Amino acid sequence: MSDPVKTPGSTRALPNLIFASRWLQLPLYIGLIAAQAIYVFHFWVELVHLIEAAFGNQNALAALIKSIGYKDGFEVTALNETIIMLVVLALIDVVMISNLLIMVIVGGYETFVSRMHLENHPDQPEWLSHVNASVLKVKLATAIIGISSIHLLKTFINAANYSEQVLMWQTIIHVVFLLSAMAIAATDRIMHPVAEKTDH
Repeated sequence: MSDPVKTPGSTRALPNLIFASRWLQLPLYIGLIAAQAIYVFHFWVELVHLIEAAFGNQNALAALIKSIGYKDGFEVTALNETIIMLVVLALIDVVMISNLLIMVIVGGYETFVSRMHLENHPDQPEWLSHVNASVLKVKLATAIIGISSIHLLKTFINAANYSEQVLMWQTIIHVVFLLSAMAIAATDRIMHPVAEKTDH
């Protein structure tokens, strides 16, 4: 058999350059890590305000009321169940967005930039072992639905401070997110059908 024709090095320069261009995404992931750090800082600021307000600090209470957009017909001088619930939901929202960032950073880097070689690492996320662009899209869509659900719940709890139009549009947008995620999952299932078991 004849040897395969060797491609001159000059003609391989462009494909190598194009392939190496994936490293241009690295600053983007570093930027997302910085955003993650900001979310961690924001989480602790809100948590400290909640703890201080629980001990009667009026400045911390005012900061919480302003951050959650809570309004009432009378002056709030102490924490109540609604404010606590809204603050806790806001903290959960931060955690879920941070989880979304982790999925984008780790999954995106693993899929589009370079392998991390975490196969034998005890802390390797379970989903990372079979991550690809399709799986990442489904997981991101699911995470977005969770975040949207938290926002919608916060809105309903604090419904007195929103107009009917805002409530309606937030509900519609949440339903659109839900339908979009279902469409993405269905498309992924069609394109990558689950292998049938051969043994009975």
